[in-house]
Amino acid sequence: MVGLCIITASPAAAAAAAPTVRLTPPTLPPPLRPSCCAGSLGSRRRSPQPPLATAADAPRGGPIPEPEEVDQHFLAALRAARVRDEESRRSDPLFIDPYAAVLLSHDVAHRHMDHLVSHAVACQDQYRLTTRYIDDKLQSLISNSEDIRQIVLLTDGMDTRPYRLSWPRLSVVYDVSPGTVFSAATQQLRGSGAKVSRNCVVLHTPLESPDLQEGLSKNGFNGNRLSLWVLQGLPLPTTTSLENLLHVISNLAMKGSIFIGELPNFPDCTASMDMALEQENLEKFFFTQGFRVNFVQYDDVAKDIGLDLATPWERRGRMLFVAEQLRFSDAQMESFWMHFERIEEDADEEGFEEL
Repeated sequence: MVGLCIITASPAAAAAAAPTVRLTPPTLPPPLRPSCCAGSLGSRRRSPQPPLATAADAPRGGPIPEPEEVDQHFLAALRAARVRDEESRRSDPLFIDPYAAVLLSHDVAHRHMDHLVSHAVACQDQYRLTTRYIDDKLQSLISNSEDIRQIVLLTDGMDTRPYRLSWPRLSVVYDVSPGTVFSAATQQLRGSGAKVSRNCVVLHTPLESPDLQEGLSKNGFNGNRLSLWVLQGLPLPTTTSLENLLHVISNLAMKGSIFIGELPNFPDCTASMDMALEQENLEKFFFTQGFRVNFVQYDDVAKDIGLDLATPWERRGRMLFVAEQLRFSDAQMESFWMHFERIEEDADEEGFEEL
């Protein structure tokens, strides 16, 4: 039922995972505007991990593009940043993003806040819960593996995880997102104190690049090393774009690599079906691309973090998932054939000497 059109843009040997350091949550600047509606995530919660990054209380960055230059991808990223900023200001937040307020500069507020309020992020509560789930899952995976030092974030261009999460030494974080959005966000974050963990690096591959696979490879992605792929916010307009994305990941990711995230709602999927059948179809679809996938229920995530939901949520087409790569990457296959050819050549030479 599924089918993604994507466009595109090694680290040194893995070291032991760096210990997570808890810092005091920064003091956030005053909100740009009171929230137009309260979320339903106010019930009993456990406190999230505090931000593992420098506080964003330094001067703001440069100017944001003029209104006529702002596209829908840019506005969608701003709306998501606004939700993260609102969540960070709650008395008992699911997560703290000290840089969301930096992205929502007063320049942005002056020209776009009315639009952000009138076009709120769909399923805001699900977005908050998904962000917390991905944060926890990502940190758990890299903290418990000395081999995962390549992390690919498939984002909307304003993902602040490279700066607010703690990364093991020698990690390389690849951000795949719309180029114009990422450039504007980077300009805003510059001078805000946003820094990636020591001895780590962030590399960007524009979504608009002609070949995503080639772009990641040119940035140093190594298909002979394990990798972790994270999907949240990347513009995926159709199921075809999802199919193409899975194809790219399957080609690049070493066997045993992990792909986690949230599948969006695809407007081109109009056929209604029950949840069990939909998940079964998606499992088959992922398997044809080389992945074994498991789906995660939002209610289970809420229960794990100690959050009470008054009533179960409607999924509205979105799904949390964890998938494992079952195939060998292109790089692994190339290494295998090179090794096989060397064995054949050595055998031929030995046979010639015997004659």
